[in-house]
Amino acid sequence: MASTYTPLGVELMATGENAGTWGTKTNTNLNIVEQISGGYIAKSIAGGAQTTALSVSDGSTGAELAHRMIEFTGSITGNQIVTIPLDVQNFYFLRNSTSGAYTVQFKYASGSGDTFTFSATDKGDQIIFATANDGTNPDIDTMAFGSGDGDVTLTGTQTLTNKTLTSPAIGTKISDTNGNELINLTATGSAVNEFTLANAATGNGPILSATGETNVDINLNPKGTGTLKSGTAAVKIAGKESIWIPAVAMYPTTANGAEAAQTELTAGQPELKSLDFDKDSDQFAQFAIAFPKSWNEGTVTFQPFFTANTTNTGSAKFLVAGVAVANDGPIDAAFGTAQGTAIGFSGTANDLMVGNESAAITIAGSPAAGEQVFFNIFRDVSADNLTADAKLLGIKLFFTTDAANDA
Repeated sequence: MASTYTPLGVELMATGENAGTWGTKTNTNLNIVEQISGGYIAKSIAGGAQTTALSVSDGSTGAELAHRMIEFTGSITGNQIVTIPLDVQNFYFLRNSTSGAYTVQFKYASGSGDTFTFSATDKGDQIIFATANDGTNPDIDTMAFGSGDGDVTLTGTQTLTNKTLTSPAIGTKISDTNGNELINLTATGSAVNEFTLANAATGNGPILSATGETNVDINLNPKGTGTLKSGTAAVKIAGKESIWIPAVAMYPTTANGAEAAQTELTAGQPELKSLDFDKDSDQFAQFAIAFPKSWNEGTVTFQPFFTANTTNTGSAKFLVAGVAVANDGPIDAAFGTAQGTAIGFSGTANDLMVGNESAAITIAGSPAAGEQVFFNIFRDVSADNLTADAKLLGIKLFFTTDAANDA
């Protein structure tokens, strides 16, 4: 009786056969078993889309499929299929070392059984088991390693589920499931401050904290003209603020005071409550503000709003000076240096004119939180040429905050 062969090429010698050569054949069989147990082969599958059959070599160590580890190599320019015969039962370490963004599928030569496929971007490793569990449609099963079932490889693309990462070092970005940028990361070599995230139990909100040094800001910077929002509403942040101070909140000074006036234009339409500043001499008015605690106690600026009952197109110039008074301090104090802005009139009676923002006004008295600031406003007729009373309707006063609230 002649010898027969296993699907992996091991020779099964018949009783009494191969006299004188039995030892050689046995040694060959042992070599085949050794390469099945731990042998390695690099198999080039270079080229366009194609099917490559791994060869079997009966009674010889040359069988490609009779190796434990098979590394696929070569530059591929199309999707690849690698097959083994229907009766092969073995497990393999597969490595995809090809270059080219195409899939590599490992399967039985025919049938509709399960297969394993390296994705176009997966240049990793996988353990598979060729089951030979059906004579027509055998399955290729994947084992828990590499891209097939979830273990991480250096170059593969995997999905991690229920994995604990302790102090992972992330490069430049975190992407979403579509590969689009979700969070970009910029590393600072000498960093000592960072964000700390904490979740929360029922009824409490999660916390995003700045940690590191004793006092650490959190900077949230919209891009360009973007706005920092919570939901659809803009978040109020420290910075430049404004207060509207109408003329009715001001009072003429005892000496050279402007005239408080009320003017009806057309019945049932807006009336003017104004302080009228004379065209021939400097006249004055005052007002006072207790600024919010969030004020940075720095300089302020203002914009005057005025009108005139004239067709003259000259300009009116208003100036403002201030002094801060502390608790238990003397109110009888000198104002600081006045700053102002000139506004040309339109030439149409009772038009509203809004002046440009003034230069920075330094408030006298070394202002501090909780103090009252007195302001002096006047028309400098030596620096303007409007030939009519300038009817001041109010000013918009600008100041800067450096705290989120007044707590």
